[in-house]
Order: sequence, then structure tokens, then C-alpha cells
Amino acid sequence: MSTDYEQLERQLHALLEGEPDALANCANFAAFLASEIPELNFAGLYIAKGEELVLGPFIGKPSCTRIRVGRGVCGKAFAADRTILVDDVGAFDDHIVCDSASASEIVVPLHDAAGILGVVDCDSPRKARFTESDRLGIERLARTLAECVDVRALARYG
Repeated sequence: MSTDYEQLERQLHALLEGEPDALANCANFAAFLASEIPELNFAGLYIAKGEELVLGPFIGKPSCTRIRVGRGVCGKAFAADRTILVDDVGAFDDHIVCDSASASEIVVPLHDAAGILGVVDCDSPRKARFTESDRLGIERLARTLAECVDVRALARYG
């Protein structure tokens, strides 16, 4: 089963367009990922605040609230500023377990014009769930989010 990320990008743009509230848009973004990408048990954002990534809007079981930059898949993807795709989280050095059902994960850096501001995190209960097509597609959706929404507003929240 292949996900049509081009269509999802158009749908996401229409969903976010015209709504100025960053929190509402990011919550809808997480719900959109969870509803449109098959076999996810977590979809959400971690927003950079100092030397930590702080949990943002997400869909899934209760999750780790703070992750140090450089720790786990999210912290390493943020520190390296590159997407990390993990086929088997049990084999990933320093994986942080939030939901024991997660078997694979993809983490995509989230940028705006000023630079990196967090990550998009998607987990699946199926090993090797994420493909190169998913990587390119989720990176596209992350760009669409950053183009349509002032995600930095979440970093100022709290």
C-alpha cells in the first residue's frame, strides 16, 4: 500500500490555510498524520526549547514530555538536522521507549526560514514500516506545516 503524499500535501495545505492559531494547526497536523498515514501508533511534534525537545501536539499514548537534544531518535535527528528512519527501535542505540508497542520510527526535522525548530515524530507497531517514499513524503508534509504555520509560536508557549 502506497501513500499518495502529493495528495496529502494538498489536503494539508487546505486544512491549515487561513487559520492563524499555531496550536490548533499543529494539533490538526498530528491528527492528519495519524488519520492519513496507515499503521501509526504515534504521530506528533517535539518543539525545541533550549537544550531540550518538548512534547507538542500529538496523537498516541501518553509520551515522553522532554527529550534532551542528542538523546533517542528524536534528539539525534534534531542534533544532526537530518531525517532518521529506524526499522527496529529495539536495535537503535539509546532509543527512548514511550510506547512499548512501537517497533519502527521516523523522525523528520522541522524548519522555518530561521532554521530548525523541532521534529515530526511518527511511530509504528510494525517493524520496517517506513520506506524511502514515506521519508520523502513526511519531509514534504513537515515543509508544508512550516510554510503555513508559525510553529515557533509553540516554542514561546509555556
